[in-house]
Order: sequence, then C-alpha cells, then structure tokens
Amino acid sequence: MLSGMLPRLRSSTRVLRKLCGLEPAAAARRLSAADAPASFSSARGNSLLYPLPGLDLPPPLPDNLGRGPTRVTTLPNGIRVATEDVPGPSACIGFFVNSGSVYESAETTGVSYLLEKMAFKDTKHRRHRNLVHELELAGGNVGASCSREQMVYSYDTLKGYMPEAIEILIDCMRNPLFLQEEVERQLVLAREEVQDLLKNPERFLHEQLNLVGYSGALANPLIAPEDALARINDKIIQKFYHENYTADRVVLAASGVDHESLLNYAEFLLNDWHKGSPVEKPKSTYVGGDSRHRADSDMTHVALAFEVPGGWLQERDATIMTVLQTLMGGGGSFSSGGPGKGMHSRLYLRVLNKYHSVQSFSAFSNVYDNTGLFGISLTTPPDFVAKAVDVAISELIAIATPGEVTEVELQRAKNSTISSVLMNLESRVIVAEDIGRQLLTYGCRKPIDYFLQCMEEITVDDITTLVRKMLSSQPTMVSWGDVDKVPPYEFVCKRFR
Repeated sequence: MLSGMLPRLRSSTRVLRKLCGLEPAAAARRLSAADAPASFSSARGNSLLYPLPGLDLPPPLPDNLGRGPTRVTTLPNGIRVATEDVPGPSACIGFFVNSGSVYESAETTGVSYLLEKMAFKDTKHRRHRNLVHELELAGGNVGASCSREQMVYSYDTLKGYMPEAIEILIDCMRNPLFLQEEVERQLVLAREEVQDLLKNPERFLHEQLNLVGYSGALANPLIAPEDALARINDKIIQKFYHENYTADRVVLAASGVDHESLLNYAEFLLNDWHKGSPVEKPKSTYVGGDSRHRADSDMTHVALAFEVPGGWLQERDATIMTVLQTLMGGGGSFSSGGPGKGMHSRLYLRVLNKYHSVQSFSAFSNVYDNTGLFGISLTTPPDFVAKAVDVAISELIAIATPGEVTEVELQRAKNSTISSVLMNLESRVIVAEDIGRQLLTYGCRKPIDYFLQCMEEITVDDITTLVRKMLSSQPTMVSWGDVDKVPPYEFVCKRFR
C-alpha cells in the first residue's frame, strides 16, 4: 500500500511546486536575476522572499517592555477615574461600585442579584435590542457580576471603538429604566437558577458557608432566596440603585486606554452624577457553625472552613493565605496523573494519590475586605466521607505544626503563585478589574512588585503562624448529599482543640 502511494505523493508535490511557483530551476533563475523583486511581483504576484513594495512597517516593540503606571484622577463629585495604558489593539473599561448584598436590608434582599441580571437592558436613550445591535457591530463583549461587597460592569472591545464603548457603558450605568416587564422576565430566570442551585453542590456549599459562618451583613444571601424574589419589583430595585450607586462609591477603571482621553469623556458625561451621603460598611461577625442539606446523590460533598481575620485589608496575611492555597492545592482525582495539574501540592501527594475513593479534595478561600474564609472542600462516596473529613482535619493540623512544611514545598508554592499572578495580569480584562477592585478596597492601586516582594519574603514560620491563627476560630462545616454519615460537628470541634 505504501509503495503504491509514493508515485502519487511525488506527482502531488510537483503540482504544488508549479502552483506555488517553486520549481527548483525556476526559483533559482528568479533569485539570480538582478531585478528579481520587480519582475517577480509583476509576473507572478508578491513573493514572501521580499518586503512588499510601498508598505511601511511600524517599529517593533522592545524586547523588555515595562508596565506603565496606573494614573488616577478624582472628579469633583468623587468618581475616581483610573487607567493603565498597555500596548495592543484592544482595551477594557469597567465601572466598579462599592455595593453588593452586604448593603441589602430585609426589604431589598436579593436586589444585587437582580441588578446583575438587569445590566445592559433598556435605558433612557436606547432599547435593549438597539444596544445589542450596537455591541454586535463593534464586536464588543459586555458583562456584569455581583458579589457581596462590589458590583462590576465591564466592556471589552477594540481600541478604535472605545469612544462608543465609553458612551454605551455610561448610558447603561447612569440611565437604566428597570422596566417592570423586564424585571418580571429576569425574576422567572432567577427562580430557575435558585432551583438549579440545590442541584449544584459546589455552588450551594460556598453560598451556605457565608449564611452559616457569619452573622450580620456577610450572612445576607448573595443568590436571592425564593421568598425575596416574590416581593422584588421595579420600585425596590430603583430605590436600592439610587441609594447605593452614588458617585463617591464608583470607580471607572480601564486597561489599554489613554488616561487623558478617558478623563475628557468622564468629565463631560459623569460630572453631574449625584454624590451620596457617607455610608459605613455594615458590620459582620464570624461565628462558625454547621449546616447539612440532605440530597439523593451517589456522592457526599463537604466544605470545612475557618476565618481569615483581617481579610484583604491585612495585606501580608492575605498574601500568605494566597501562597498557602497554592501550597495545599488539590483538585479532582480525574486529573491526578496528568502533567501540570498541581501534582506537587500537598493535597495531591498526601490525599488524592493515596485515597482512591476521593473524587475531589482541594483548598479554597473566600476573602472580603475585613474577613474571609479558608478551608478544604471534598467529594467522596458516602461510605468514605467520615474518613475524608478526618483526613481534611489532619491536613489542616499538619500545616499548623512547626516543621511539617519544607522549604522546598514553600518555594515551589511561591514560584507557582507568582507565575499565576503575572500570567493573569497579561489579560487586559483582569488588569482593569485589578485596578477597580484595589481602588475600592485600598483607596489606591498597589504596584504588582509590592505583592511579589511580599510573596518572596514569606517563610515557613509565616505559614504556620497564619494557619494556627485561623484554626483558633470556630469551624464552619456545610455538607450536601448523604449527610447522615458526615461526622458530628462536635467531633470536628474537639479535633481542633
């Protein structure tokens, strides 16, 4: 069979050479002629062997291109405009609002969740259909997300469309109509998502961790419960919007945009945005606790967490916690044999490679401005869940024990974390988000070198000290599935004492 294919392959090769003008003899003749570029261009088309005539190439970028500074300007009404100009054809711009479920009351529970869904709908100046058409023409990508402490609205597009992007984004932020008919459509979708939440154990457990682990504002549900959806209407949404979306609580951040250009638009379009009264962030207290949701499933899911005191505002502890999460690592058992899957993390080496009944086993964190949660989530068959919880307890205690973590493990975790941070900051979307969120949290954008230096200075003793501090708080444990076989909460508390 192979011998029969060879003549056909040789024939095909000769045909391709002729079609491409690459017969050896002809190519040699062309290359030896003094007027090769001109004659070849006129007779056969443009050759890739020579620069195209009349084409001026831009100068190449330098091999080592430094990151530009983050420029911040505060408008008279309190809006902060922040940019970092980066090379490339595209840019990202976003509004970051100091608002979220922590600011909700009993009357407005679930409104932040609905505001995310009502983003980029009808405004005073354009219908939703027209907005979608404009986005399609520009090839723009818009998105909105809500969290417990911040709301984000972003627009990602080519730099040539940035003037239109700024106008559209500002229109959607400043002039939403919140039509009742649209609110009702989104409420129908929200009810479906609430039902789906009960079938999604990972998402369900992370929501329950806050509801159980905190009292106060952080215990407000992020995903609106069904009783809240029953009373939300356009008037409640508008009231919450006007009370919380005030100029002094808004950051306009952009990546890949010239600062002066954005500032000119912002001063013209945002200078009359009303400034609200000073608002103190509602208080929250970590309390810990236990919650179990019985479900018909072949697997039982458990999340065990402790408080990270200080949250993001304790920058050094937050940085140590980030490295700690990489150090512990973990993941799903299906990828335990693949390259680059975190195989050197402690939870892979000490748990997933040892206990084959474990489907997933990984460290996680949920961090806020003044507090946070750190722990281990796991998925196992019901018959193994008691053992898996005991292993999770042992792993957390081991990290808190002096001498258990080696310098090699720590250095590997630091290198991996630094690599991940730098790789993420190559994305213009993430850069814009980093600018906006840091301004809301810290009041400024700290340079990346500051955080990298913090990581480099972390020692094994720092890891041990932080974990011991976390484990001194009351545990929060939530579970989903066959919860009867999950160890009692009192047993877990005694292990950590």
